[in-house]
Amino acid sequence: MLNIALFGAPGAGKGTQSELLMKKHNLVYISTGNILREEIRSGTSLGEAARSIIEAGGLVSDEIIVQIIEKKITSNPDAPGFLFDGFPRTFVQAYILEGLLLKMHTSLTCLLFLDVTPEESLKRLLHRAKTSGRSDDTEAVIKNRLKEYREKTAPVARFYRDQGIFFQVNGAGSVEDIYRQLEDIIDKELRKVLFNIVLLGYPGAGRGTQARKLAQNYNLVYLSTGEMLKEEIRKRSEVGQTVQNICDKGDLVPDEIVIKLIEKHIRRNPEASGFVFKGFPRTLVQAYILDGLLRKINSSVSFTLDIQCPTLELIKRLDARGKTSRRMNYDMETSTIVHRLEQHEKICLPVVEYYKKQGKMTVIDGSGTPEEVWSRIEEPAENAWRRAR
Repeated sequence: MLNIALFGAPGAGKGTQSELLMKKHNLVYISTGNILREEIRSGTSLGEAARSIIEAGGLVSDEIIVQIIEKKITSNPDAPGFLFDGFPRTFVQAYILEGLLLKMHTSLTCLLFLDVTPEESLKRLLHRAKTSGRSDDTEAVIKNRLKEYREKTAPVARFYRDQGIFFQVNGAGSVEDIYRQLEDIIDKELRKVLFNIVLLGYPGAGRGTQARKLAQNYNLVYLSTGEMLKEEIRKRSEVGQTVQNICDKGDLVPDEIVIKLIEKHIRRNPEASGFVFKGFPRTLVQAYILDGLLRKINSSVSFTLDIQCPTLELIKRLDARGKTSRRMNYDMETSTIVHRLEQHEKICLPVVEYYKKQGKMTVIDGSGTPEEVWSRIEEPAENAWRRAR
């Protein structure tokens, strides 16, 4: 999800650039000024509370701002992103925005600061007052707004500089030149956003095949806990010997072992564009663990696929795999296969519900050839990739 805050003094040109950015990225526009004026025109309680403050040139209280921003965000649950114009204006509002976006399992991509001098802002706003008929654009009110801006919004810049997502552009250039600079910044920041996919489904559903295809198509790192564990077994490491005994019984490997392997492979790929996780998370606890692992690299799960197949088909596939070099230990006997599938149903289904509640779940029919299954995955995967970017 692309979330942009356009920052700058009144008259810096935020409205003009907002229109261009919204059109390019299909963003939902959130302007506290516009929303408040609409509330005033509609005569709502929020509008009446804000009227006297705005007419005096002051900043509307955070209690009012929070309510109107949250209403706008929650009324657009399928938005590919948001563009905030005039928010956050204070250090406190910066924290408020963090919390509001966190509720949607996202964060601010970048804060773009249009830098203009106080003299240029005053000149532009006085000109706008003559053409727009806005009653709040008198010279006295404008000067008060600029004074409040300088005093209250400087800490916002420091807040986002500390996060490394504050970018300054000279707002005195042409509209076209400023827009090009903003787009260059956005493009660079989007390249830093990781695209992380979790593949869920019963053993034998074809997760490995599709995970490799996704990794290839989106230049992602494929992380399979099964393959990591098999590698440890092949190396006859201490971990491998422990895992061997557990797998022979068809049981799940303890979280302590899996976490260390996942974290080690994430650290090995600091330049990755994202990861495809197959075989992890298998439990609700592991889903929370993965959130924590990704949070450490300032990322999150972008997309989750649940590949579903009839039970009989799963047993046939696993039995056939048990006769190949790709076999897992639990593929060797039908009784062990059934035990593994029963474990999955008992332990793993809460993970599906976890991602459904986040709106990140797509269910795919895993029947048919790998090519047929991939044809069902392509479109939702592409849509998820675009949302993540």
